[in-house]
Amino acid sequence: MATKESIKERTQSRIKVPRQYQVLIYNDDFTPMDFVVDVLMQIFDKDEATATALMLSVHKGSHAVAGVYPRDIAHTKAAEAVQWAREEGYPLKVEAVCR
Repeated sequence: MATKESIKERTQSRIKVPRQYQVLIYNDDFTPMDFVVDVLMQIFDKDEATATALMLSVHKGSHAVAGVYPRDIAHTKAAEAVQWAREEGYPLKVEAVCR
């Protein structure tokens, strides 16, 4: 019994930083630029100047990063953006990808 009492249990607590996901918004020929700006402002909390710059980046390239978030938040924001686009009849593609 003396040995059992002398053995101390060691526990280490490690705080793990959650993996970050990029929310990508893709260019298409049908979704109006104004709607993309509204999505960036309403869902991704961008100011008007930043949202406009991101929209132009999407328009000139194939995609742009709308934001970087933990997994659940990234997927939720992407789903909200896609749902809103579908309700308005636009084929906007938004997805969360691990960086």
